[in-house]
Amino acid sequence: MPEPEGLIPKHGGYRKLKSFQITELIFDVTVRFCDRYISKFSRTHDQMVQAARSGTQNIAEGSQFSGTSRKLELKLTNAARSSLEELIRDYLAFLRQRDFPIWEPDHPSLMRFKKRRCNTVEDVRSWLDEEKKHGRTQTNKDNAKHKDASVSVRKSPCVLPPNSVFIANAALSLLNIGCYLLDKQLAAQAKKFEEEGGFTERMYRIRQQKRKKQE
Repeated sequence: MPEPEGLIPKHGGYRKLKSFQITELIFDVTVRFCDRYISKFSRTHDQMVQAARSGTQNIAEGSQFSGTSRKLELKLTNAARSSLEELIRDYLAFLRQRDFPIWEPDHPSLMRFKKRRCNTVEDVRSWLDEEKKHGRTQTNKDNAKHKDASVSVRKSPCVLPPNSVFIANAALSLLNIGCYLLDKQLAAQAKKFEEEGGFTERMYRIRQQKRKKQE
């Protein structure tokens, strides 16, 4: 027999949510990115860090409140989604205002980043190191390919984009995944709210069940 419905259902457990895990990584990456590439005296520094923090905090709080308020859970999850969207705009502005490239989804470096499925800042740093090494190796191959044995050719220098270009584009990739996961999470929460109602409806059902048992 199924277990009787409890007044306060299981809730919390947000650390197991993929949306929380990826927003936590976004937060860690953003803090380091801002400390390295954005002036601490700039409002943008604090705004980006706060937006990244808001993503993780609102998911966690929404998960905790789900036990007594589906409505508040939805509201907080949506706030997390909005914070990620704000952060996307900030990263895009950083690249655009410096005439740095905004990578397409099929950019080779970005494809390799996605394949890694980074879980920690150390994973991201390892990917960056590999991309820098790959860029230098590719430049050397190109120089060797075009070298004429009968003519002294000066090798072109290995000019790689700044680290900030790699990290900003990687962060945008993570943010897109985070937004996708939160969109699915919001849809599931809305459906559950429509089908089961909130805390008030749950109290009514439990009271009705208790009265039937007493009859």
